[in-house]
Amino acid sequence: MSTQQKRLDVICIGRIAVDLYGQQIGARLEDTSTFAKYLGGSSGNVAYGTAIQGLKSAMLARVGDEHNGRFLREELQRVGVDTKFLLTDKNRLTGLVILGIKDEDTFPLIFYRDNCADMGLTPQDIDEDYIASARAVAVTGTHLSHPDTRAAVLKALELARRHGLRTALDIDYRPVLWGLTSLGDGETRFIESGRVTRQLQEVLHYFDLIVGTEEEFHIAGGSTDTLTALKAVRQASKATLVCKRGPLGCVVFEGDIPDSWDQTTLQSGVRVDVLNVLGAGDAFMSGLLRGWLNDEGWQQACRYANACGALVVSRHGCAPAMPTKAELDDYLSRDSEVKRPDRDVRLNHLHRVTTRKQNWQELCVFAFDHRKQLSDMAQEAGADPSRIPQLKMLLLQAAEAAAAEAGLENHSGILADTTYGQQALNAITGKGWWIGRPIELPGSRPLRLEHGNIGSQLIDWPQEHVVKCLVFYHPHDDAELREQQDALILDVWRGCNKSGHELLLEVILPENNPDRQESYYLDIIQHFYRLGVQPDWWKLPPLSLESWQALGAIIEQQDPWCRGILLLGLDAPEDKLKAGFRNAAQAPWVKGFAVGRTIFGQPSRQWLQGELNDSQLIEQVKNNYLTLIGYWREARPVRQAS
Repeated sequence: MSTQQKRLDVICIGRIAVDLYGQQIGARLEDTSTFAKYLGGSSGNVAYGTAIQGLKSAMLARVGDEHNGRFLREELQRVGVDTKFLLTDKNRLTGLVILGIKDEDTFPLIFYRDNCADMGLTPQDIDEDYIASARAVAVTGTHLSHPDTRAAVLKALELARRHGLRTALDIDYRPVLWGLTSLGDGETRFIESGRVTRQLQEVLHYFDLIVGTEEEFHIAGGSTDTLTALKAVRQASKATLVCKRGPLGCVVFEGDIPDSWDQTTLQSGVRVDVLNVLGAGDAFMSGLLRGWLNDEGWQQACRYANACGALVVSRHGCAPAMPTKAELDDYLSRDSEVKRPDRDVRLNHLHRVTTRKQNWQELCVFAFDHRKQLSDMAQEAGADPSRIPQLKMLLLQAAEAAAAEAGLENHSGILADTTYGQQALNAITGKGWWIGRPIELPGSRPLRLEHGNIGSQLIDWPQEHVVKCLVFYHPHDDAELREQQDALILDVWRGCNKSGHELLLEVILPENNPDRQESYYLDIIQHFYRLGVQPDWWKLPPLSLESWQALGAIIEQQDPWCRGILLLGLDAPEDKLKAGFRNAAQAPWVKGFAVGRTIFGQPSRQWLQGELNDSQLIEQVKNNYLTLIGYWREARPVRQAS
């Protein structure tokens, strides 16, 4: 099988774990109170980083048969990493790392790796056909520290040589993982050890590419003088050596090692303010492998590598901080003008939108986030408002039944609130549905949030929940009202950027203003874009085909990464909704609908009045939802496919 025909570009072998990053920047690890959970481990990070750089990567390792193992598998699969040989270990738990960020030089970390799953790798786990299906194998030095994992790595390298694969080593020296420090000292990066040097030098001849920091080459070469150490590595291996020199950049050695740094060519790095150096090396390796495996030359490979590393040190976390191919290419296309990539609005927005976890090509959303309307309905029916949460659970059952009947997998969604719908939100979370939650105080104008500051709300939200914010807005409102609403929407947008939640911005012209020209929606959306707000979703009423076309042009110019538009219902009769669907279906940016009262209004009223029992309510609501799904798909049948 020629390298051009190989199914995989690179198989990564080594550490994979869950990273728990402290969220209180500047605190001692002893005082850190909350942590963010990320995919971690050097090889896991490289598998992830190369995948989002466009390579067909794979992860060969073990994870535990538990929640953390499933999390790592799903994170890798989401970005396209092949996990056929990410094996489930029934007897070991997934490795864990707890990390803190004290300052730009202090990053305490503790490895929980006693008999962990990835260290259970054995030669029997290495499949020859699988190795042969790739163009390259990339391993990390930690797996050379234990007899079983070392034997597994050596078998993979022997097979790689047999089948003509390229081989790469990231030295990845962690003294604690070689038993050279106390278990709690994961931060120390270098301790001299003749034993480690010998064990590394025994295997260096297997590699075509060896990458490390100066300290990592010190351990591989057995000298604390970098050039002397590099010369010792050169005696053991003919590999290309890439020595990372921190913010300066890196140096590539393809032949003999010179006697002076003046005789080397420095591939310059990118200057950024350091937040977190942890994981920068894995990002560097990911960019370097992209250039190396695509035969783009060392200068370009190092450009990728240095930029990847610089972007990661300016962000929290490792794998989720790594740039995507689109993001990196955008940066490198204008790197001379972007002096501070960590502060570049366009770059940070690209990172946000190109790391989304799920693709939604079509959405048929059942909206029952109504609070005031249902409270009023209960009062009119003489029903106890405490029945509304039960009603919302029944509406969810109807939604799930309709989605199953219509084959809505990956196209179904709900809008539900926390006031009455928390139980429904809990029940549907984790099932692959699009889930939106309102934050506005119902009917407020100027806009107010129902449950206080956006940051204090989102800290408790599941990451998959979309922030839905409804604003009653008119371009001719008085300046004070516009400024109040603009300021709060900007705060919500920034909060979503900070937390990573998506934002759906719903815009409705206020009913008490008789001047309701359709073109005002275009003006309002242009205004929010000029303000710097780039919602993931818009939710708008039915418009004319001409207005949809004009709106599409605005979105394409202002934010081509926008998720799209959902059509709202406003209790419209079905014939009016059907007509609105026909116009919207001709607009590619409209991805579907989010309709509520048309679906649940009358059956819910009858249920509250005691005229329908639970099963009758579910059946009527299900049929109403199915009817709207049918109308939408009649207007745009092409969107039925997943």
